[in-house]
Amino acid sequence: MDLSAISPTLLVASLMVAATPILLAALGEMVVEKAGVLNLGVEGMMIMGAVTGFVAAIESGSPWAGFLAAAIGGAAMALLFGFLTQVLLSNQVATGLALTLFGLGLSALIGQGYVGIKANSLGRVDLGALSDLPFVGRVLFGHDPIVYLSLLLVAGVWAFLRFTRAGLILRAVGESHNAAHALGYHVRRVRMTAIAFGGACAGLGGAYLSLVRVPQWTEGMTAGAGWIALAIVVFASWRAERVLVGAYLFGGITVLQLNLQTAGARVPVELLSAAPYLVTILVLVLISIRARRGGAAPADLARPFHAST
Repeated sequence: MDLSAISPTLLVASLMVAATPILLAALGEMVVEKAGVLNLGVEGMMIMGAVTGFVAAIESGSPWAGFLAAAIGGAAMALLFGFLTQVLLSNQVATGLALTLFGLGLSALIGQGYVGIKANSLGRVDLGALSDLPFVGRVLFGHDPIVYLSLLLVAGVWAFLRFTRAGLILRAVGESHNAAHALGYHVRRVRMTAIAFGGACAGLGGAYLSLVRVPQWTEGMTAGAGWIALAIVVFASWRAERVLVGAYLFGGITVLQLNLQTAGARVPVELLSAAPYLVTILVLVLISIRARRGGAAPADLARPFHAST
């Protein structure tokens, strides 16, 4: 095995790109769960974002139009979930699973005529002399705009939940919807807003796959990224800064296993390809052991809200 073939600079830069779609989806789901809603349909929203973003980018010729359409498509899927669970009071777990299956099937239907077509991708942000700096220039200042948008969203969500009144209300709804309702807050409105935001973030994550990482449409191209995003939310203990760490950790493992294959590692390719998912399972096992001692999940997570008035 020739480890000299692995460039640390490209490895770190690549892990940021690999982590971005999962980071966007996980961050959106964290906000949803902070509001007390469990949406297992992240995979379905991501794949719908991937196909709607790709179709919009092809038809308009603009990748930005694709990202906008992806956010709208993901939010629309999420609002369907919100209507079923918050208005009709359907089971959140079953509805989320159904949303994933619906998204996978509908995306395959929509994308039938777009297989094999290459989309216009986003270029890197030109930061002048900063981009030419050794190591740091390529790692920090050589990315496309969505990578920086994802980092800004992490900072924005962290500040929103920690310092704003609206963030406090959202957390209160997740911890005790009955108490929040008694204080006069609109529980369903807060939750529907959070659900729409989570869907938009998942849609952006899906579009990043079809417009940047692999600028073409392939059926089922999310390949479990939505489930990884759900696991990262638990790993991060519902904290924005830890979501960033978890997404980058998974991105690093994904990129590392690809580099090890290229370097000729004497490990079965199947085992290397499964490594990110095996690590995810291990993390969830460790988290479940820790949760027995008192977890950080919102108290009313996945519990239906019945307004008394």
